Amino acid sequence: MSSLDPTVARVLDHRPTTDPDSDDEDSLIAALESSQEETALRERRLQQLHAELSRVKTLKQQPGHGQYQEIKDEKELLTITTSTPLCVVHFMKPDFDRCRIMDQKLAVLADKHLDTRIVSINVENAPFLVVKLGIQVLPCVISFKKAVSVDRILGFEGVGAKPDSFTVGELEARLVGCGVLVRAKMVDGDEDGGRRQMRSGQDREADDEDDDMDEDEDW
Repeated sequence: MSSLDPTVARVLDHRPTTDPDSDDEDSLIAALESSQEETALRERRLQQLHAELSRVKTLKQQPGHGQYQEIKDEKELLTITTSTPLCVVHFMKPDFDRCRIMDQKLAVLADKHLDTRIVSINVENAPFLVVKLGIQVLPCVISFKKAVSVDRILGFEGVGAKPDSFTVGELEARLVGCGVLVRAKMVDGDEDGGRRQMRSGQDREADDEDDDMDEDEDW
């Protein structure tokens, strides 16, 4: 995919997140037309905006793009990683606190990064891959480009400024750095909005648990 004009990318990435399924094309076009750039440059940007919106709509129609999915079968996961140019896989156990935290952050990114398939799998459903990939510490997030592993996150190591926590923006920066995400898309308010959305959809006893997190867990 050719790189977007920085102004076009900024207009796209600063869309309101209240309705993620709405492209609000008229307002995006108006934002570009209000710029003071010369007419020829503005027209090129408008053409690129139209092309990108069309491409995004096509991606949304493809299974798994724009949503965070748990894959139940490792054969299906192998198909995804070998057929999808950009893929992020979270190897996890659902009862591990840190895996739940990683799930929450990746769900926010999956909603914004339609070019990349972002999925998870319970390690108990992937015995062959766990051995083949040498997975011993959870959470384990492996990034694939054209079926080749290009990055591995063990626990929260190397993601955030603090050793025991990280933001969605910091995780995004790590994944952009290894090339599995096309560009940084997080803007002010995304993290808080994503956090509220995730908490509203949770039906578990998190409020009764201690705030202290366990260490990265061997399994």
